[in-house]
Amino acid sequence: MPSTIASINLLPEEEKRRLYALAIPEVLIERFRLPALDSQRIRQFLRFRFAPGSSDVEMALYHEPRFPDPILYAHLTDTLNGQIHVLLYILNDPDSPRFDVDRMPDGTPTRFGILRRNLEAEKAALEAGLAPGQVRRGLRLLGQAIQAFERFVRSLGHEIYFVEPLYYHNAVIFERYGFAYQKGRKLMERIQAGFSPGGDLIPLLDGSPFRRPEAVNSIRLRSWAIHDGILGEPFTDVTMYKYVGRMAGVNTCGDCDW
Repeated sequence: MPSTIASINLLPEEEKRRLYALAIPEVLIERFRLPALDSQRIRQFLRFRFAPGSSDVEMALYHEPRFPDPILYAHLTDTLNGQIHVLLYILNDPDSPRFDVDRMPDGTPTRFGILRRNLEAEKAALEAGLAPGQVRRGLRLLGQAIQAFERFVRSLGHEIYFVEPLYYHNAVIFERYGFAYQKGRKLMERIQAGFSPGGDLIPLLDGSPFRRPEAVNSIRLRSWAIHDGILGEPFTDVTMYKYVGRMAGVNTCGDCDW
């Protein structure tokens, strides 16, 4: 059996598709009444980029072939020592409104607000209850998605895998699903201290659209304030890991609500 993304990508296409399909939660197939993962008809809904010789894969599952956004998107790669590293993982509710935080009005990509920001779209997303980077509401199926992903990881002979949270709220959510920090725990603890009584971030919550005083006790609103630059630096260089089937019990934000 292959043990890395690079080794899977050397296999014939049918075998690659079969192995990567292990990472797709069955609940998505059932909920959106999609063809079986091992059928030929699934090809119009499940798309891959997995070139031979590459060490990464992108997979996108659509509920309708021509819909603009997938219900699941994942970008995976190998670490230097051959472990699985999740660069991006998104679950979109296709029945929810779309907010163009991923592109400027002229269509220029924003990389979900990392490179540049569509402020009007971000304000609308904030008011609609979304977190930074979300173009649509999530499907609230991360628990089932993690179970499926761990089945894939275990099929490759691994007991540990890594993720790279793009935003503060992603890191907190991963904590609650059992992840720990390889890098970035001190940053997370610094953020918690900054939003705690007497913390240095509280005076910076000036009531502007992305820096609301309620962010003190809200993971989502903290994430918007951090995305808006309240730390004085980007939220970067955070890497987390999880052992398959185990919970790390890490909590860097106390009893803070969503």
